[in-house]
Amino acid sequence: MSTLALDAEALYGELLRGVRGLCTPGTRLVGVTSGGAWLAERLQRDLQLSGEHGVISSAMHRDDFARRGLAIGGQTLLPFDVNDAQIILLDDVLYTGRTIRAVINELFDYGRPAGIKLAVLVDRGGRELPIEADFAAARVALASGQSLALARDERGNFSFQVENA
Repeated sequence: MSTLALDAEALYGELLRGVRGLCTPGTRLVGVTSGGAWLAERLQRDLQLSGEHGVISSAMHRDDFARRGLAIGGQTLLPFDVNDAQIILLDDVLYTGRTIRAVINELFDYGRPAGIKLAVLVDRGGRELPIEADFAAARVALASGQSLALARDERGNFSFQVENA
């Protein structure tokens, strides 16, 4: 595992600016476990939004569930009514689009939002599904055998880690 030469904290500042521009009165933030949930938690505080942010898991709707099984990780927690809500879905890294497809399916299990926008810290390309972020703080290219993950230290500061398959 190595650290990528991307400043995650600086990119978070860009994400904050971008999400601020996507927000409307009553917007609800929902973060994909785990990196997206960390982003939603911090954005909720930094944007001084009322209410609580949501956390959503892709585990039950993944198209590779039979192969991967149930991943250890967070569970979906949406402490607000999804029906007619304007939602900003947050994730750390957008790659194939399969996780986003799965969490949108999970979100619709809870109701029918008025609209969903997607904001990500990093878009690494390589889409397998027609899913695009409304806002990406950065776009990077990685080899197909590498993955990029957001890490958070005990003070809540972000960094990236590159893992080789």
